[in-house]
Amino acid sequence: MNALSRNILKAVVFFGLGLGILYIVYLNFDQSYREQCALDGIPAEECNLLRKVITDFSEANYFWILLVFIAFFISNISRTLKWKMLLEPIGYKVSNANAFLSIMLSYFANLGLPRLGEIVRCGALARYEKIPMEKVMGSVFMDRVTDLVMMFLIVLLTLSMQFGLLTDFLNEHAEFALGWTGVLILLLVLVLMAASAFIIFKLLRQYQPAFADRMIALGKGFLEGLKGIVKLRRPFWFIFHTTTIWVMYFLMTYLAFFAFEPTAHLGVAAALMVFTLGTLGMLIPTPGGMGSFHYLAVVGLALYGILPADGFSFANILFFSIQLGCNVTFGLLALILLPIINKREAVGAPEGTTVVQSK
Repeated sequence: MNALSRNILKAVVFFGLGLGILYIVYLNFDQSYREQCALDGIPAEECNLLRKVITDFSEANYFWILLVFIAFFISNISRTLKWKMLLEPIGYKVSNANAFLSIMLSYFANLGLPRLGEIVRCGALARYEKIPMEKVMGSVFMDRVTDLVMMFLIVLLTLSMQFGLLTDFLNEHAEFALGWTGVLILLLVLVLMAASAFIIFKLLRQYQPAFADRMIALGKGFLEGLKGIVKLRRPFWFIFHTTTIWVMYFLMTYLAFFAFEPTAHLGVAAALMVFTLGTLGMLIPTPGGMGSFHYLAVVGLALYGILPADGFSFANILFFSIQLGCNVTFGLLALILLPIINKREAVGAPEGTTVVQSK
């Protein structure tokens, strides 16, 4: 099986996984919706969750959805500028267009194969800006590390504001009793992995020195990419853009509340809870968090009295507005524009010059 066939197979498997989770979530909420219809005296033939979702989607207030799009756009402008700040200290000044469109392309790729987006993002920028791939990967790694820090802070903020509600949910849906035995096993596994990596590297140095030297060079390039975080020239603006990204992410959930009548009355605290749980759902490797995002968003809304059927409609309105309205649209534009923009720049550049100046 060639590389293209493997990638297609992976995309089909992950997309199928996402659809499967979404279908199971749908069946669960469809059953509760039918039970609610029976209590309300609504005939069974008039009670269909899929039809309700389609109706709710068509009746959504698209002024607020437009504001969600604007928040999405602003967040990625900040992500573009933040990424450029990580690349500048290691000697690369990239164009805004290439950085922004590479990010858009990564979101589009994630819809087909989860976690592929970061590789696509690195590959696109490395290709069009003529930067070593490993250095781009180092900068993206640091970008994602700061995202993890922000996610941790968001969870702490949510926990402090909604401690009772969130802990009740975690106690019901998650198990954290790892115990000392589990901790020791985890440490043992980490030690064995480190020892195995060391032995493999020593064997490569002895029997495949050329390959080992290449791995060392890649590692050095990756570490150089990491240096961007400690050599920031404008740390205030880096923190500003990092914060802006996550504020905009939160606003996408909060603004979407007003687009759907059953959630229009909910406030900032509810939006923070739904945003936090939905973000955790996005970590599960399905296309865009399909299914897992829906389930956790519905659970979060249920904590504030929103019926599961209405929560499912809201989750679909937000999910498909962003994934289809934003990620697919901008992703396709990136596919079209990246070659055109860089072909034009290459034609306009004097002979013997390069697009990127590196130190």
